[in-house]
Amino acid sequence: MRPASLLLRTSLTLGVSALAIALVSIAALDRFVTTPLAEQSADDEAALLVLSAQTWVELPPQARPYFELELFESHGLVISPEVRALTELGSDVPWMDLLGAQLEARLGQPVQLLEGDDLVWAEVPMGGFLLQIGFSPDRRDTEPLSVALVIFGAGAAIVLAASLLIVQRITRPLDAVASSARRFRGGAKLEPLPETGPSELVTLARSFNTMVQEISELISNRTTLLAGISHDLRTPLARMRLALELLPENTDPNLVARFERNLQEMDALLSVSLQFARGLSGEDVADVALRPFIEKLLCDQDSGRVGLEWCAPSDLRLRVDEGALGRVLTNLLSNAAQYAGGQVELRVQQVPGRVQIEVLDRGPGIPEAERVRIFQPFYRLERSRNQRTGGSGLGLAIVKQLCEAQGWEICVEDREGGGAVFRLLLPDAA
Repeated sequence: MRPASLLLRTSLTLGVSALAIALVSIAALDRFVTTPLAEQSADDEAALLVLSAQTWVELPPQARPYFELELFESHGLVISPEVRALTELGSDVPWMDLLGAQLEARLGQPVQLLEGDDLVWAEVPMGGFLLQIGFSPDRRDTEPLSVALVIFGAGAAIVLAASLLIVQRITRPLDAVASSARRFRGGAKLEPLPETGPSELVTLARSFNTMVQEISELISNRTTLLAGISHDLRTPLARMRLALELLPENTDPNLVARFERNLQEMDALLSVSLQFARGLSGEDVADVALRPFIEKLLCDQDSGRVGLEWCAPSDLRLRVDEGALGRVLTNLLSNAAQYAGGQVELRVQQVPGRVQIEVLDRGPGIPEAERVRIFQPFYRLERSRNQRTGGSGLGLAIVKQLCEAQGWEICVEDREGGGAVFRLLLPDAA
């Protein structure tokens, strides 16, 4: 399972923190603001209802209709001296409970709240009358849920803005370092990272740039050293060949043949060592028609024992390093021919987003424990050490190095029915 990114983890941390802050803010707002305001509002409303009932009772009957009209226009209250059958009000509105408690405290007796005609009615006993005073059910209502949603939404927006504007300032440089590390294959063409931003990121970028420069110089020095050794050793080899040619005719032919064979192996080893040293050389990437390229490669090798199975479009083209691809396929085919023997098959097919090239043989196969080690320089399987295969132990190391330099994938598996399958995956240009 892929670990979560730094941006996601930081955003989640800020999100949980913002949620906790929002919950604390809502609780504090309810405790110190909303509840006191609701209690004060209920007390004011109770005082208005009681004062309205007292005033109505004290007025002469002929003045009461004018007072009722003024009360409705000024405060939205409706006074009815006629007791009507109304429905009992539910207790789903906390403010109504506060209002009932305040009315009972002022009147000294229970007060019933009813509902009807889209109004809330309070039955207020006053001066021998039982007055029903109606008012709008939402005129004094508070909405703590709406307040909570506003606080939570504002907190979420702040967290999102902080994640995008602040966290990305950290994750972008880190992502640039990760991308550069993936692209870096030991070459010297990698652009240095900008050394800007916070001091920690500047130190990271500077250290990465220094590491890239040192590794590139190390690889360049290694290539130069091995190339120089290979070049310098060819001169004494040529002298030894000349000395063999100048030996007397009565020299033992078997001795001469053994020396010539050793010289040939030394020359082949120098060539392969030079090829290994140049494994990361920056050859240009070009548009290659894959089928003609592979057919020409097999023809140049004069490998009549290699069967080609093509399961891809005939006009398939790839942007690859032609020299690197040729060396990888040549080494894989040579390895299969030397160690496996018999018929070797080359299979090309197109898979989603990739071009897959397989080299298949019917040899003894490669144990699973050895499949990583065979790509190490000069490593040979135990059974190959006991027989003369003509290999140098560098062929598969060159394959691995070139694949890593080009961003290709190489793996080995068992072949159904016996043998091994070397699978090369190239990016599809399409």
